[in-house]
Amino acid sequence: GTVIGLGTGSTAAFAVERVGQKLKSGELKDIIAVPTSIRTKEQAESLGIPLATLDTHSDLDVAIDGADEVDPGLNLVKGGGGALFREKIVEMCANKFIVIVDESKMCDGLGPGFPVPVEIVPFCHEHTMREIGKLPALVGCKPVLRLGDVSNNKADGDKPAVTDNGNYIVDLVFTDPIKDPVAAGKQLKDTVGVVDHGLFTGMTTAVIIAGKEGITVKEA
Repeated sequence: GTVIGLGTGSTAAFAVERVGQKLKSGELKDIIAVPTSIRTKEQAESLGIPLATLDTHSDLDVAIDGADEVDPGLNLVKGGGGALFREKIVEMCANKFIVIVDESKMCDGLGPGFPVPVEIVPFCHEHTMREIGKLPALVGCKPVLRLGDVSNNKADGDKPAVTDNGNYIVDLVFTDPIKDPVAAGKQLKDTVGVVDHGLFTGMTTAVIIAGKEGITVKEA
């Protein structure tokens, strides 16, 4: 059977719904899905989509998800919905990673259009935020602790937002584009206290873009 990764967020929710419809109509058969969040898992279950995890299914045929920003090299910022770690671990396992966005998400450089989310452990989180702010590849960024609801980056509460993994999220606000997203990602990963980050570089197979003129596809 086909194993598919199901993303998280408003765009991914439409894709999950479509998979559910196609299963019900018999158009899709013999598929197993790996969800990237508790939210997606609950939606998929309600639609009768058979689910698994990477523990039993580590080879995915395809993963489908949205993105918060896409640059000309098809590098992404993801994690606006707070599920970046689970999205990344699942989408890294997919032979094809298909990203669905509307044209407003396309940008010349990552950073200024959408803050870059970073998942960090709660222990000494203020220290970790300061360390992130000192990284050379992220010069000029302002780390902001996400408060309230983890599924958006608005401050809609006074307590730190908590991910499905029990961690915090720091949103890195940039005024200028990140010069080297790969180096930025590596420096973040090398920082003790960082679980993972929302820079998805060199992972995208194709981006499906919905625009005023219709649908276009950009392939890596």
